[in-house]
Amino acid sequence: MTYRSTIPLSPLARRLLGHRFLKFGTVGFSGTLVNMAVLFLSQEYVFKGMDPPGSRLNLSLGTAIFVATVNNFIWNRMWTWGDRKPDIIRSLPVQFGQYFLACWLSIIIQFVFTRILAGFIHYLAANLTAIALAAVANYVVNDIWAFRKSRK
Repeated sequence: MTYRSTIPLSPLARRLLGHRFLKFGTVGFSGTLVNMAVLFLSQEYVFKGMDPPGSRLNLSLGTAIFVATVNNFIWNRMWTWGDRKPDIIRSLPVQFGQYFLACWLSIIIQFVFTRILAGFIHYLAANLTAIALAAVANYVVNDIWAFRKSRK
C-alpha cells in the first residue's frame, strides 16, 4: 500500500511528498552548500576589510544568495523539472526570470531571518535556519509557475 491509498492527502501534501520534491530538496541541499561556502569566503576573506561589519554581512549574504540561486536554477531546470523541458515554450532567459522572481519570496525570508537570528546565534547557523524556513514556499511557487507545463 502507498500513502495515497491509505491516507487522504491535500493536493499540497501530495505535491510535497512526491519524487520531484525530493529532487528539489537535493538541489536545495547542494545550493545550501554553495550558499554557505560563498557566504563564508565572502565574509571571512573577500570582504574582510569592509567596515562596518553589518555592511560586510549584507554584501556577503547578497553574493551567497545570488550564486546559490543561479546554481539551483541550473540544476532544477536540468534535473528536478528536466522532464518538463520539452513542454516549456518560454525561452531560457524568460524562464530564469520567472524562477528568479519566484525565488524572491524565499530570498527575502532567508535574508530577513538570517539578519534577525544572527543577533542571537552564529551567522552560519542563522543562515541554515532561514534557508529551511524558505524551502517549501520556494518549491510550490516554482512548481506551479516557473516550471509548469505550457498549456497546449
